[in-house]
Amino acid sequence: MKDRVPPGQTLTEGFPVLHYGSVPYYNDMSKWDLKVFGLVEEDVSFSYKEFMALPKQEFKNDIHCVTTWSKLDNVWEGVGVTTIMQRVKLKPEAQYVMLHAEHGWSTNLPLADFLRETSFLGFRHNGQLLSPEHGYPVRAVVPHLYFWKSAKWLRGIEFMAKDKPGFWERNGYHMYGDPWEEQRYDFD
Repeated sequence: MKDRVPPGQTLTEGFPVLHYGSVPYYNDMSKWDLKVFGLVEEDVSFSYKEFMALPKQEFKNDIHCVTTWSKLDNVWEGVGVTTIMQRVKLKPEAQYVMLHAEHGWSTNLPLADFLRETSFLGFRHNGQLLSPEHGYPVRAVVPHLYFWKSAKWLRGIEFMAKDKPGFWERNGYHMYGDPWEEQRYDFD
């Protein structure tokens, strides 16, 4: 287990729900969209119907929460970031990504981390559609970083030249969030 569970983490069989503020609920999916913007040649937008028509993949990973729980052997269904990027032409100065979610929540990532083949936009976890508490209809999943970097209720992907803190990082979380380095908070 040492090679799968980072220092300071405890295994859980459950799937704890952690967030700040209220949970968004969607009654009319025709009003949901995902925007890709910033340092791109042309903005891209996916309606829910268009997003769900994209090629899907199964992903398996372990997830590690900043609050010290780890959940092993997760099985997801989603759309690979590599699939999304087939529709996006980045400008050369793009080096960072800001994931934007409902209620103004956001988190930052280096571009290289977002573009990994293991990063995806998930809508199903262990055979079930995501619950609203876990990010329905779509959450980003960046499994090699702490789970707050896997933004719930994803609505936008912004490409940027310079790094800047998202909601979680402005409120004390580490700018990068490597669980193997225990980069939990900005003072770590």
